[in-house]
Amino acid sequence: MPILESSLTLLLVWAVIGYGLGSIPFGMVLARVMGLGNLRQIGSGNIGATNVLRTGNKLAAFLTVVLDGGKGAVAVLLARALAAEDAAQLAGFAAFLGHCFPVWLGFKGGKGVATFLGLWLALAWPVGIACCLTWLATAVISRISSLSALVAAALSTIWAVVLGSGAALVLGVALTLLVFWRHRENIARLRAGTESKIGQK
Repeated sequence: MPILESSLTLLLVWAVIGYGLGSIPFGMVLARVMGLGNLRQIGSGNIGATNVLRTGNKLAAFLTVVLDGGKGAVAVLLARALAAEDAAQLAGFAAFLGHCFPVWLGFKGGKGVATFLGLWLALAWPVGIACCLTWLATAVISRISSLSALVAAALSTIWAVVLGSGAALVLGVALTLLVFWRHRENIARLRAGTESKIGQK
């Protein structure tokens, strides 16, 4: 854990800001703006980039990845610049929670993979790059988005320790557990051999 430098009030403020940023459902917004329909009625019904890709619009999927990752990164960078490292970690975690459980959508959001990668890139860029490369390598080999996310999340804490970001270890463990929890249905399909592949409608 980072050294606690901020007051409880300040930490609560950054938790709220992080959650607010994370809860913006960019996938749904882009789908509506670009005339792709309601994501809740497409594919898995998820609001993330993988489901946006199922509409057949690669640009929309790419923009969703960038924006969903960006909101996690922005939460971390703002808190770090205006407060301290403890606030940065909390804001990033809150952004992840906001994406997964947005109040505007009845707390039924996405699975947080892009936000997970974005906040790691901002929090400790070597760890973030390692996680992104892990996701990419697994995706190239398996062509399964959920498996790529699970492998990247599982290895993130190892990367944190190896690459000198041990202060974020507790955050990394919490994020990993949540990624696995959000992917519990995918895990069941992976075990059954019925999980869909990237680009499959």
